[in-house]
Amino acid sequence: MEEELKCPVCGSLFKDPILLPCSHNVCLACARNITVQTPDGETPVQSRASSDYDYLDMDKMSLYSETDSGYGSYTPCQLKSPNGVRVFPPVNHHRHCSLTCPLCHRSVSLDERGLRGFPRNRLLEAITARYQQNRRVASTGSSSTAQKCQLCDRNPVDATVMCEQCDVYYCNACQQRCHPSRGPLAKHRLVPPPNRAAGGGGAAGGGGQLPPATARKPATCVDHEAENFNMYCYSCKAPVCMKCLEEGKHAKHDVKPLAVMWKQHKCQISQALNGVSDKAKDAKEFLIQLKNLLQQIQENGVEFEACLVAQCDSLIEALTRQKAKLLTKVTKEKDCKLKVVRDQITHCTMKLRQTTGMMEFCLEVLKENDPSGFLQISDPLIKRVTSSQDQWVKGALEPKVGSEFDLTLNTDVLLQTILQLDYCQGKVECGPSVPAAPLLQLEKCCTRDNSATLAWRVIAPSPIEGYILELDDGNGGQYREVYVGKETVCTVDGLHFNSSYNARVKAYNAVGVGPYSKTVVLKTSDVAWFTFDPSTAHRDIVLTNDNQTVSCSSYDDRVVLGTAAFSKGIHYWEVRVDRYDNHPDPAFGIARINTMKDMMLGKDDKAWAMYVDNNRSWFMHNNSHTNRAEGGIAKGSTVGILLDLNKHTLTFYINKVQHGPTAFESLDGVFVPAVSINRNVQATLLTGLELPKNSKQ
Repeated sequence: MEEELKCPVCGSLFKDPILLPCSHNVCLACARNITVQTPDGETPVQSRASSDYDYLDMDKMSLYSETDSGYGSYTPCQLKSPNGVRVFPPVNHHRHCSLTCPLCHRSVSLDERGLRGFPRNRLLEAITARYQQNRRVASTGSSSTAQKCQLCDRNPVDATVMCEQCDVYYCNACQQRCHPSRGPLAKHRLVPPPNRAAGGGGAAGGGGQLPPATARKPATCVDHEAENFNMYCYSCKAPVCMKCLEEGKHAKHDVKPLAVMWKQHKCQISQALNGVSDKAKDAKEFLIQLKNLLQQIQENGVEFEACLVAQCDSLIEALTRQKAKLLTKVTKEKDCKLKVVRDQITHCTMKLRQTTGMMEFCLEVLKENDPSGFLQISDPLIKRVTSSQDQWVKGALEPKVGSEFDLTLNTDVLLQTILQLDYCQGKVECGPSVPAAPLLQLEKCCTRDNSATLAWRVIAPSPIEGYILELDDGNGGQYREVYVGKETVCTVDGLHFNSSYNARVKAYNAVGVGPYSKTVVLKTSDVAWFTFDPSTAHRDIVLTNDNQTVSCSSYDDRVVLGTAAFSKGIHYWEVRVDRYDNHPDPAFGIARINTMKDMMLGKDDKAWAMYVDNNRSWFMHNNSHTNRAEGGIAKGSTVGILLDLNKHTLTFYINKVQHGPTAFESLDGVFVPAVSINRNVQATLLTGLELPKNSKQ
């Protein structure tokens, strides 16, 4: 309750409290300190809500100059209250004054009566006095009237002052010695010690209850000091006397007897207190519930941890048992293989010993010079040797078993399940639900040339039937599905070079499709690095040098394609002529993936090429020859192909110089590099090159 009895300005217990129109209270002395002057007829300045005492910023300015010109001049404030609030020097009574409540910042103008116009809060004053009396009794344990100094060593004398901030009683000597009025103690308020009422000490231990109220002199009217309050103006919310009514100040107001309103308001406060008391009781019960909840959480946490450890130990034990079974199978497989090999070693050793003995015997027979004796045994001996040779067939000299074990243990599914091991949300039994969003494994996601590899894993235990991988078009456009299946790693080929792709993945099961994973951005190579493609080449084509050098085993022209596919951007590559015999006509250019492979490039409508000999060249598409140009190739020459899909054109170069005009225009779709040669030509592919300097891009 002490906080209710402290002045909001000085921070000490109320002394001579006055009641403001906003129903808040301040000490009379503090009210004098926070009173400010305002110009005649002007409404008091309202304080801002951003600071408790912003209205006190007015202490820097006097709203009138010495000549009363209306222009402000700054006058610094030198005073502060013990509670740290700035106060103003006393104002001149001929000025209009206002007072701002330090709690709600509501300002009110003072009339000609000044602070006397505010009613004195006698009830608060009485409660504060009883509270101080109760506190003194509790601290000293004595009900004597005189207060003793609390710092005297022996035989304490009567106290002369009390510090409201320290709440300590001092005699003159102890006050001068222990509590001088200087330094940081200068702000403390020293007041005469109040006398304790006789017989008031019995309430000190009453659980915070104040002593009973003593009889007080009835309150008198502010305007008519000789008149007691006996009526209550309901409109003004204030008690009035009979003379106030006779003067007509409350003529049209609703006025009721003071005793009636007193009982009515007491009843209302009692009823409101009953409601607050019920809420306070509920709050106490709630606090007890929260404290019990703390204990339950601690106990349940320990129990849950023990349960989790037991479950994991059970899984580990089951895995250990299964491990022992699997090791037993491995041991049996090993013993079986060892037995077969040992038996084969024994059998082979025995046969080898027999064969060796027979060979030694045959050698001795061959040393004999008796023809008749030799012929007697030669026929059966020849049969034995032949029969022994037949025993060493190819299968007999091969091991019956291999060193590898025909056992495969797939732990991927189990490992994935372990990684997905997690708690089900809620107390209900976990039922089937859509899968959670997969987690992209960034350390495994990468790009190479115009291919992108993505890997992901699941982080929730929901059953999963498959995944859906989506990529945009490389320009921030709409997503499209590029993979649907059960694998968690996918490589997407045929992307555009020098492009950034956004990728995302989601999982699905029988319940439905789960949310998308986070998006990862993958950037393909700036320039195209590729080789010849052996999987699509004609069977007469021969590829060497890691599929970068091509030759042909036929005198007819055969086509080989590159491994890259282009549908946008600018791309340049070259083919170097390594061997050139008997004036053949190799062709260089681009084609669709399904172009004919057994004829010269450009013979069908799916290829665009330039074929060239040692003197001249032609452009050819769909067996149509155009734009003959002088100048050919020789051994060591390079043929460059510039495919500009931004302009949809194809241009050719020989030895870095553009050869002829732009060969083809209005190209659209997907194209792969292509070359056609016969056995008189060998060429090497050169990729990842910069654009020719004389190209106009």
